[in-house]
Amino acid sequence: MSKQPQTCAALIIAAPASGQGKTTVTATLAWHYRRQGKQVRIFKVGPDFLDPMILSFASGHPVYQVDLWMVGETHSRQLIAEAAQQADIILIEGVMGLFDGAPSTADLAATLSIPVLAVIDASAMAQTFAALAFGLANFRQDVQLAGVLANRVGSSKHAEMLTPHLPEDLPCLATMPRQVESLPSRYLGLVQADEINGLAERLDKLADSLAFNPAFVLPEYPIHNEPAEDLPLLLKGIRIGVAKDAAFAFIYQANLDCLTAMGVELVFFSPLQDAALPEVDSLYLPGGYPELHLETLSQNLPMRQAIFAHINANKPVLAECGGMLYLCKTLTDKHGNQAEMCGVLAADAKLQARLTALALQQVTLDNHTLRGHTYHHSLLENQLDAIAYAESPNDNKVSEAVFQQLRLTASYIHFYFPSAPELIARWFTP
Repeated sequence: MSKQPQTCAALIIAAPASGQGKTTVTATLAWHYRRQGKQVRIFKVGPDFLDPMILSFASGHPVYQVDLWMVGETHSRQLIAEAAQQADIILIEGVMGLFDGAPSTADLAATLSIPVLAVIDASAMAQTFAALAFGLANFRQDVQLAGVLANRVGSSKHAEMLTPHLPEDLPCLATMPRQVESLPSRYLGLVQADEINGLAERLDKLADSLAFNPAFVLPEYPIHNEPAEDLPLLLKGIRIGVAKDAAFAFIYQANLDCLTAMGVELVFFSPLQDAALPEVDSLYLPGGYPELHLETLSQNLPMRQAIFAHINANKPVLAECGGMLYLCKTLTDKHGNQAEMCGVLAADAKLQARLTALALQQVTLDNHTLRGHTYHHSLLENQLDAIAYAESPNDNKVSEAVFQQLRLTASYIHFYFPSAPELIARWFTP
């Protein structure tokens, strides 16, 4: 006899385009409901690292990625079901415009049957706001729009021009005024949460500014039990040192969970501040912003030497994007400042003026297909021999290389470990 499904308030926060304020609205709603004493869990559609840092701060919980390609439907359902066991409200921030990409936020909403809240930047429109909302609600019949949120509203009079024209079955959850202080950003996206001074105060002001529609009722989503797959203890007793600081912070929480589930003891260290490696069997050097910390990383010679010695001792290392740049001979930032790095890879990395790669990626090695994504502004100026090249599922021509040298595996790809845990275990096994 099957159990009755549990329900939890749930919304996918989407928009007609990027730049409408999805992250600010999602964080603000989470902060608002937390101030009411509710437990809020947030997920992020797609492979983004930076938005989840803000959203994790706002919700007080780790933020996991969900989507139909990199994470997959089954794992996405499992993550949401697990969160629903403790949460009062689940918010899922979409990616790009609601219908953009393949798979899109709309595809996820339709597959999971979770209603959508459309965030629309109303700063330069009046009655057209309702027309745009109507179009989003009716473009696909398999996507349910629960309502809208009018963002960047100029005044109460402006709000009166927006909401009365909405269809009766498309309510407005809230209006949100133009923000004097928006969340700061740089070339890869939002600034990391730890770098934003007074983030709690900013969220307080944003939450105070919300003008809610008291008639709006958050939709209830039936959460079915989705048992997680048990991973074999392929890395039982292995100690993995994980670089984690302001220079290396692009880490999927699901990756850490995957390693822990396989028996790993995680030991965090800072290439910026620590003079020595911890006692570990293997290293994980994730992506981040090493180019913003050139002098500190270069001057920490003991750490550079320790990592060089670890790799030359034929011990396992996985280095992704920024972690790979740190292993090059030199790294040059956008201003032309160059500094010596670890010198393990015979390559010089240089930041470019524009984006050099953005794509979902998958690579097949040893009969295992590992998925992830790439997003960077740098190039390697010296040619390295690759063992494999990745493919994109969206006819994107980006094809990132995977390099191996002794027990080091390095790539621009940010890998999603749960997509091929056996291969990840092989890379980290001493």
